[in-house]
Amino acid sequence: MNQFELFRRLAGLQSDPRDDEAIWAEFRQAPGFVDSRNCGLIDAVQSGWYQSQSDELFKGFPVSAEDTVLDVGCGAGGATLFCANRGAAVTFTDVVADKIESLRQRVARTPARHAEGLVVDSTQLPLADACMSRVICMEVLEHVADPQTFLLELARVGRSGALYLLAVPDPVGERMQQSFAPDYYFREPNHIHVFEREQFAGLVEGAGLEIVERASFGFFWTMWMFIYWVLAKNAGVELDGASHDIVQPPYPPLLNDWARLWNNLIQMPEAAPMKQALDQLLPKSQVIIARKP
Repeated sequence: MNQFELFRRLAGLQSDPRDDEAIWAEFRQAPGFVDSRNCGLIDAVQSGWYQSQSDELFKGFPVSAEDTVLDVGCGAGGATLFCANRGAAVTFTDVVADKIESLRQRVARTPARHAEGLVVDSTQLPLADACMSRVICMEVLEHVADPQTFLLELARVGRSGALYLLAVPDPVGERMQQSFAPDYYFREPNHIHVFEREQFAGLVEGAGLEIVERASFGFFWTMWMFIYWVLAKNAGVELDGASHDIVQPPYPPLLNDWARLWNNLIQMPEAAPMKQALDQLLPKSQVIIARKP
């Protein structure tokens, strides 16, 4: 079942004769509608991501036009585009050719001084030793068979002094989901590893990198995923495929309500301590900034 079929079922619109895009357009235009992705971006910026004024992709991870950046498992390319818009030279990899081609076209419209997209699984990168000053690898390691060997390859291409921005799902939310998420979420090509926090740190240090900073964020997305699994089960939907595809629209009505609620909350300055506490209690991701000696 695809996203539109699930959306129609949960919205009670199975018999609506309009095409899928027309129905979703009506939902988007409703008063008070908040797109989950937009809410997630606002939430991320408040957590320290995409700091345009200071040119930090994440707090403590600055990017400049002098940098040569590798984004491994780039996905939709938000990190690559942030770096490209600072004029950096960017190399981005993914196993999905369509994602690389789409991102290549978008990067071409930025001031990046060089850009290269590679369709590879990144276990053996076609790159020279010590060629990158910034290496980004977010929400990738949980998918790979041998995370330690993978990190050693990332360490190989970093220069002395290179900064690494690494993120994986936090174990608290992952363990909770094991009791009600579908089995496919914890099978290839999805999450085949759950990294305890010290285990993640040990992998980074085992690759010869020095940890500079550790952080966590993403309560909004943890709850989003929890709600999604419950809705799909309530609708009697059997899920499979790549888990990252579910964050694409259309979203079931209850998830639109959750995005609107969270968006309205975090617009209040007084909500900042609450958000910080929840990000620490039940984060979506754990983050490490590391340096190559």
